[in-house]
Amino acid sequence: MFSSLDLDIQPGEGLGIFQLGASLWAVLDLLRTHHHAFPHVAVQYDADAPTTPVLLHIRPHLDLLFSPAQQRLHTIAVRSLRDPNPPLTLTYKSAVLSSSSKPLRRVDVSRAFGPTYPGRHLQYPGVRFLFEDDANGEKGERTQEVARILVTQADGHDGAGIPDALGEPAVCPAMYGDVAEAIVKVHEGVDLRFYAAESPIVVRVRLGLTTAQDLLTDLGPPLRTFYKEDDRMAIHGRTHPDVLPAPSYFYNYFQYGMDFLIADGTHVVTKIVMHSNIPGTALFQRYKRCPWQIEGRPEDDEDDSPPRVRFEDRVETISHFLAPGEAPPSMHFNRTDEEETLTLRSATTRLLGFDGIILEATEGAQVVGVTLV
Repeated sequence: MFSSLDLDIQPGEGLGIFQLGASLWAVLDLLRTHHHAFPHVAVQYDADAPTTPVLLHIRPHLDLLFSPAQQRLHTIAVRSLRDPNPPLTLTYKSAVLSSSSKPLRRVDVSRAFGPTYPGRHLQYPGVRFLFEDDANGEKGERTQEVARILVTQADGHDGAGIPDALGEPAVCPAMYGDVAEAIVKVHEGVDLRFYAAESPIVVRVRLGLTTAQDLLTDLGPPLRTFYKEDDRMAIHGRTHPDVLPAPSYFYNYFQYGMDFLIADGTHVVTKIVMHSNIPGTALFQRYKRCPWQIEGRPEDDEDDSPPRVRFEDRVETISHFLAPGEAPPSMHFNRTDEEETLTLRSATTRLLGFDGIILEATEGAQVVGVTLV
């Protein structure tokens, strides 16, 4: 026995609990909390693409398409409207459009949404109703059943088109409070620009200066505080075997895709870690994608747009940007060594060390994380 799935269409904004512009991390977390309503979810992506659109296929009715760079919900597709497993009920402005006993036809759409531009399909700002190519039948066009529904942001031109599937959603309320840019300044720290309803909010975190209290004030409480116990990397920097590293702890801001290592004695930030949330890697979905950019030195004092490399660039490009002509030292790292039952295509990564910064990259040259030290 399947429970009914009731979803409200919000043209240009979303469908049911799914809001356009929401992050992949937030939507997958939402699906976990509603696993009884959405028990079957498949994550699909191109494993060979540095930044890939991600498709969440929620059987049997929904496909959620996320943009390749920002991992934002771009398009919601509704299909198999008459599939009874589970039965689907669609509403618009509190009125039932479609259910297992009420098919949605072309004439029903016109009655609910009004007139629109002529064409094979019915298009309105933020929502589109598609029909099968050979669905005219003997009863005529008015009784065609809707085969699929697409919910997107409204097109900026005529208000009825479909935004570029590989583009990024426009800034909307679902993004407010998320990191829009993380500008990395080697040896200094990171400037965080947040989406906001009016002017963007900027928070600056500086190595050796920003305190734990500053983070609590500017970013709010972390989702987890983790006391550092894994000192496997310390052997590479230890000058005497009896010298132990100073105790420290992490503030884990999974919702921003960032970790801050804080010295236990001074309580200042000593390390900043930013995560790219690459599908197929060991840390996928543990952190929201942090849209980091590494800023280089300006050409002169009047240069107000210094060069940058971004998380979607290949590791070779970023390495050349950080140290032209040099081959950085690297080590292999497998995050699944302690997970015997976990098998991943990108389990082993490389750690590439530069002056003040470490890159973690997959065998496919995607940078999964950046650490400022």
